[in-house]
Amino acid sequence: MTARRNAVREALAGCDNFRSAQDIYADLRADGSKIGLTTVYRALQALSDSGEVDVLRTDEGEAVYRACRTEEHHHHLVCRDCGRTVEVEGPAVEKWADAIGAEHGFVEITHTVEVFGTCSDCAAPAKTG
Repeated sequence: MTARRNAVREALAGCDNFRSAQDIYADLRADGSKIGLTTVYRALQALSDSGEVDVLRTDEGEAVYRACRTEEHHHHLVCRDCGRTVEVEGPAVEKWADAIGAEHGFVEITHTVEVFGTCSDCAAPAKTG
């Protein structure tokens, strides 16, 4: 599994945008890998569990993956058009999540926040066209 996990890790390392498991699988197969789709999903889950891969859900509910750029807790600002992703800190979100959890008697609070929009590069053609 380690060799296959490394193959998935390397496939993600060369990409700035989030990718689906099917996209990663197709790239690996096109490069001659004999890896199976189930193995790609298992490798992505292991890499996610270890904190090496960020995972988010698209508006359609599909899980997409990207090599994590930082070991610190962070959130993502994602362009709906091109997929450009910026890792952002969210101290206000962290405080809110802790406060809302405490207000309702919850402990060991975790959360995921993804913000979707249109980046300036993608918005520019819409302004001029």
